Amino acid sequence: MTKKKKKIYKKKGKIVKDLTKNIFRILNEDSSKSFNYKQIAAKLKIEDTDGKNQVIQKLAELTGSKKLIEIDRGKFQINEDRKYSIGTLDITSNGNGYFMTDDYENDIFTPNNNLGKGLHGDVVRAYVYKRKRSNKLEADVVEIIERAKNEFVGVLQKSKNFGFVICDNNKMYADIFISESKMNGAEHGDKVQAKLIDWPENSKNPFGKITTVLGKPGDHNTEMHSILLEYDLPYEFEPEVEKEAEELPIEITKEEIAKRRDMRGDLTFTIDPKDAKDFDDALSFTKLENGNFEIGIHIADVSHYLQPDTILDDEAYARATSVYLVDRVVPMLPEMLSNGVCSLRPNEEKLTFSAVFEINEKAQIVGEWFGRTVTYSDQRFAYEEAQSIIENVQLSEDVQPYTMPTDISITDASYEVKAEVVEATLKLDELAKILRKKRMKQGAISFDRVEVKFNLDEDANPVGVFFKTSQDANKLIEEFMLLANRKVAEFIGSHKGRPSNKTFIYRVHDEPNDEKLASLQNIIGKFGYKINTDTKESTSATLNQLLSDVQGKAESNMIETLAIRTMSKAVYTTQNIGHYGLAFDYYSHFTSPIRRYPDVMTHRLLQHYLDGGESPKALPYEEKCKHSSQREELASKAERSSIKYMQVKYMQDHKEEIFDGVITGVTEWGIYVEIAANKCEGMVRIRDIKSDYYIFDEEQYAIVGQSTKNMYQLGDDVKVQVKKTDLERKHLDFNLIEE
Repeated sequence: MTKKKKKIYKKKGKIVKDLTKNIFRILNEDSSKSFNYKQIAAKLKIEDTDGKNQVIQKLAELTGSKKLIEIDRGKFQINEDRKYSIGTLDITSNGNGYFMTDDYENDIFTPNNNLGKGLHGDVVRAYVYKRKRSNKLEADVVEIIERAKNEFVGVLQKSKNFGFVICDNNKMYADIFISESKMNGAEHGDKVQAKLIDWPENSKNPFGKITTVLGKPGDHNTEMHSILLEYDLPYEFEPEVEKEAEELPIEITKEEIAKRRDMRGDLTFTIDPKDAKDFDDALSFTKLENGNFEIGIHIADVSHYLQPDTILDDEAYARATSVYLVDRVVPMLPEMLSNGVCSLRPNEEKLTFSAVFEINEKAQIVGEWFGRTVTYSDQRFAYEEAQSIIENVQLSEDVQPYTMPTDISITDASYEVKAEVVEATLKLDELAKILRKKRMKQGAISFDRVEVKFNLDEDANPVGVFFKTSQDANKLIEEFMLLANRKVAEFIGSHKGRPSNKTFIYRVHDEPNDEKLASLQNIIGKFGYKINTDTKESTSATLNQLLSDVQGKAESNMIETLAIRTMSKAVYTTQNIGHYGLAFDYYSHFTSPIRRYPDVMTHRLLQHYLDGGESPKALPYEEKCKHSSQREELASKAERSSIKYMQVKYMQDHKEEIFDGVITGVTEWGIYVEIAANKCEGMVRIRDIKSDYYIFDEEQYAIVGQSTKNMYQLGDDVKVQVKKTDLERKHLDFNLIEE
């Protein structure tokens, strides 16, 4: 009887991390060279047999999928027949994605199994190929070049010895595995921030560690902090930043005043929201002997205090913008600066940077001056107070003092506004209306959107919803800020009618995309509206007519939103292409350095040129512009997310009510409905409509009942009731109330 051989099981070595990515990195260093497995292993410092076997197996796998070719026995190269491109991933909520690259006109579909562990926003290398059956392009991610982010907010689902963070962001398709040792004290159900630390090649889930325990889902502060962290936005300053701000010298010395134009004697006032904490701009008004007016736009001189290469400046640049959530402001600068020394508070001397214009009765600019000043604000207005003057007082030769109504006054008591301040307000309003009329005639587009605002109780719970609209007082300030921004940009960017080629910070807005305009036309045609896109001028004129025609209609918010989406995004850049939406050839941001870092750069460059400096290299400024644009977009997303959160929270207490709404979107899985009374939007799922079996009709932007042929179409008026509120996902589900 033969002895049965004993099986010997050799213990496996460690799995080589990121093997696919590293093989491509080596082969991409010089695509003309070929490498064998030994050379690749040597470059990866793999010396053990098991590791080398993994290299051999991976090379065979990549060759089999035609991502690599074996040009000689055992020697491999990138398969150049495959078209490799570098681009960015855009992940959808269903876990698939699109590869966006300049090499192709359209975004390229990337199915989930081709993502190669790429996440939303990642810069990746992908090869693009045609599917055999459909002949449509698809992308296959082969290398992750740069992660867009590696920290995510979600809820910890904890088991005995491990857990998973279920991310709030529906574009994050993989739950994050957390080992027991990486929990950081978090409990089951906690809202946390988790950081990716590894993603093993053979694992469908990334591994992470919990860096911050935010609290319990649904808690107000927890959710607000979660929104900020989800978009990589801070919610507090580090102690060293606060310390440097507190140590700044803030005394306005005689020596400093001597370097500036002294405008403390000019009548000066601010107009801001009622609850504003920082006042970063003021207007001055002086009647000249020749009948013209000298109007100063005075901006807090942040660049005097915020010096380059300091902790404060580094922090301001990193943030790049203030963030305005529903219940709070996350400032770019510490409060000592934003609400204190740089805030143009009434009855205080302040260091300012000013654009001063001589303007005639026809609102024509006959003279201009730019430079550093010292000013003194005589009056602080809320928009409501300035509006009360505009509505109730006539501009005449004998303007009298105005007594503010008690229900409008920010002091909650009646007070008298001096006659000269009333006269200045009325004349500025008159000039602003002329400036606005000229701007609209030149092709500017009027997006006067209704803003959703909330009345909050002492615990920041929403107890009411109201709409904020732009009135004459708002437009007064807007026109003079636009004037300053435009004229500063022209002063630096233009020389004798031609571009000066000086490095400067522009705010640019490209013309709308033809395809998006065509899509908008298809949708608004359902409501009987039309736009003429034959020329740039006709596009602007008919867009303005459309926005005017929909005012007060049920579909107004939807059509305004769709019209805005046809527009290109405004961005910061050193390459001036003009601002389409404002119809300006030159436009910059000069007026808000307290809350926008590009304005700080604008102030610095303007002073540099006023001092006779040469044009600096554009590239460092272009990189800062790109960073600022990206941070601004993240801040906008966070602000919208906080509004959505508050809307869902508000609707939790209104589940018994039936609301009138309008269908704002139609998809294969349901219809989106916006409630007319509060602009809250939610979904009616097709499966919840019981009267018939409905299917999606893409051409008609509708769902159609198969038996009844009843149709629910984009723009239709409907009645809905809240079915479910999901604060964590910031989502509303509605039931359709059928007739």
